[in-house]
Amino acid sequence: MTAWIDVTVPIRHGMVHWPDNPGVELETFEEMHEGGICRVSSLSLGVHTGTHVDAPNHFDVPGGGVDALPIDGLVGEARVVAVRGKTVDRPELEPLALSPGERILFKTSNSARCWTADEFVPDYVYVTLAAAQLLVERGVRTVGVDYLSLGGPTDGAATHRLLLEAGLCILEGLDLRGVEPGSYELIALPMLIPGCDGAPTRVLLRPR
Repeated sequence: MTAWIDVTVPIRHGMVHWPDNPGVELETFEEMHEGGICRVSSLSLGVHTGTHVDAPNHFDVPGGGVDALPIDGLVGEARVVAVRGKTVDRPELEPLALSPGERILFKTSNSARCWTADEFVPDYVYVTLAAAQLLVERGVRTVGVDYLSLGGPTDGAATHRLLLEAGLCILEGLDLRGVEPGSYELIALPMLIPGCDGAPTRVLLRPR
């Protein structure tokens, strides 16, 4: 059996996060050598930290929070697509023969470039509004990207709303450095936080 590939960005104290979002604080709360009966840690972070899902209510789109996301959008066959340019734009997607119900994960230069940086990378590769429109037109079920947001600096909110209004599941913050383009089994399980606008997510891929 082919091994699973973990494409989740590890959570660590002080890790990179979206500007103006809460930072990550991972601290030991109790230690055995300090008189505790066991080791206990505390974790504080924004729900859009690292590898995560976006819920419709993240952009005030009807559909609820992460607990309302359909499991079949986050588990099943997925296709990893390599994109070489500075954006994921419509011309790059036109030849892909996107099919209704597909789960598409974009591997860009973000995976190798951005996750090794301790500071936020503002010139990340993003999905353009025109590309998002094509994803909707083709009936794609799920879209995943390899940095903290799929949307760009000027039209990111519009891109998110377009996809969420069409019912697409959004996976952000994937680390696809160890993944080649192709077909995979996908398991993406967000933390169950009822009504929340996002949630940290463990994402695994296995070649088909």
